[in-house]
Amino acid sequence: MNSSLLDVFRGFPADPVHLPLLGTPIPSIMIVLGYLLLVFKVGPDFMESRKPYNVRNAMLVYNLCQVVMNLIVFLKGSEYLFVTKPYNFYCMTTLPLDHPDKQVDRLFTYFFFLIKVTDLMDTVFFVLRKSYKQITVLHVFHHAVMVLGVPLTYYFYGAGGQYNLMGYINSFVHMVMYSYYFASAWHPQVKRQLWWKKYITKLQLLQFVILFAQGILTISLNPGCSFPWYLQFVQLALSTTMIVMFGNFYYQTYVKAKSKQQ
Repeated sequence: MNSSLLDVFRGFPADPVHLPLLGTPIPSIMIVLGYLLLVFKVGPDFMESRKPYNVRNAMLVYNLCQVVMNLIVFLKGSEYLFVTKPYNFYCMTTLPLDHPDKQVDRLFTYFFFLIKVTDLMDTVFFVLRKSYKQITVLHVFHHAVMVLGVPLTYYFYGAGGQYNLMGYINSFVHMVMYSYYFASAWHPQVKRQLWWKKYITKLQLLQFVILFAQGILTISLNPGCSFPWYLQFVQLALSTTMIVMFGNFYYQTYVKAKSKQQ
């Protein structure tokens, strides 16, 4: 094992500031394991002999809260990345621990993580409504990866850096997505008239194309960038996986299904 690989496992946690649930990856691992157990075993067993619950009011409140939280991250992120400008977009390495904006990075990371944890609730609503067809591999994988990814990155690398762009774009996508969920829950009878549903999937695809391009451009145009190689690999691998999975979902839902109707 060469020295560069050994460096990946040396000197952690990377940030000495232990935020609740982010001190180690263990709490997030437990959260995801509990989530998987609830979604695939406990929840379906509980609902087996019960009728679907009417959770419309809870979903309205939940979706509205998600819109507001993601809007806050997006607006404050816009100010931070494009007005304060602590980063060079050609090489977004984490800020030094004594940097005046370091605490801002920590707060963004922490708030984004909390939003990813609350994202898991939409699957719980699917279970309570016995809407199991919506609990797809893509849905569960996406949620689990996001919850695990933030604390793992914080532990091994620290807050901020190149992954800030991922959180920033994701907050915008989820703001739009939960706005759709809120509108469709508020007026279920016009759900099919919300023409922008398929464009949400396109927006999700676009975010991962941007993140893939960011990784490729950083590697090719700035090979001396000190953003860790293993995190570049993770970003490229995750982006590719999501592009394939969301692309397949779009094809099956909007292209193939439409062709069958014709």
